Amino acid sequence: MTRAPAGLARVAVRVPAKINLFLAVRGRRDDGMHDIVSIMHTVGVHDVVTVAFGGPRAAMHHPAGRRVMEVELQLGTGGGAPPDDANLAVRAARALASSAGNGWSLRRGGGGRGAAERGRQWPVTRVRLDKRIPVGAGMAGGSADAAGTLIALNRLWDCDLSLDQLRDIGAALGADVPFCVGGGTALATGTGVTTAQVLCRGRFQLVLGISDRPLATADVYRCWDEIGVASRAEPDAVLQALRTADPVALGEALHNDLQPAAFHLRPELRARRDALLAAGALGVVVSGSGPTLVGLTDGAQAARRVARAVRHLFDRVEVARSPAGGPEVVEER
Repeated sequence: MTRAPAGLARVAVRVPAKINLFLAVRGRRDDGMHDIVSIMHTVGVHDVVTVAFGGPRAAMHHPAGRRVMEVELQLGTGGGAPPDDANLAVRAARALASSAGNGWSLRRGGGGRGAAERGRQWPVTRVRLDKRIPVGAGMAGGSADAAGTLIALNRLWDCDLSLDQLRDIGAALGADVPFCVGGGTALATGTGVTTAQVLCRGRFQLVLGISDRPLATADVYRCWDEIGVASRAEPDAVLQALRTADPVALGEALHNDLQPAAFHLRPELRARRDALLAAGALGVVVSGSGPTLVGLTDGAQAARRVARAVRHLFDRVEVARSPAGGPEVVEER
């Protein structure tokens, strides 16, 4: 990772959503987690994470002022993300400060911007989230925000940590965070935090059927515990389709062991899956724990046609390209 210019006051990072092209659940572990094998893939729906300094700038350069750093979360466009310490972006900021050894004691912000500016003796870092990735939709929106926060603050705070170090920090925050730090296409194993990039020569056109009603990952896994069976399904067909850039083969190989649990909790998803297929999708799969449905199509024109046909069935339909790379710094000043 290139070192950030000295003296930055603001950094913005554009970070893509994640979908699962393949997900096999190997079983429940003694610690309550689940072992999985998954192919994660970024898609062109993005959040923007913007971090900026506030408060007395001089305190940033004074040893006494650097003992305390306040973090404030600002929810911008899109909404729906949890506030304060429940938000993965705030937890990412705290984890980075602890790991980077910068000597700051992070405290929770409060009182609003005007109140915060009056009489403040310490600097503040504001983390703003502008969201397009739906919340609780199986697209790693919270994890993407955490990854974007790690990358942005690594530059703003001049931590000079590598991507691998940021992935290690992210692994303690959530299973999808290490993948979201790098993006692209990767094979995830174990609880999902161990990832390895895989070759993807293709560029694919997707239709994303999105519901405004979140579906909690924990609920879907609990349902899988009740109705699911440990799977030995392998991702070879998906990996081959990605290498050969074959959308027809990829559509046939899409697989998610959590899909029956998601359909059990949200029966309407089965009919919506069928509607996407009837409209011409080459294959349809629930992304992650759902409820987002991913329809793979044969090109941009077909994606637009399928999207028009099913738009009335979903709260939101997105036509998106994939893979979408990883987080991208879009502003530094």
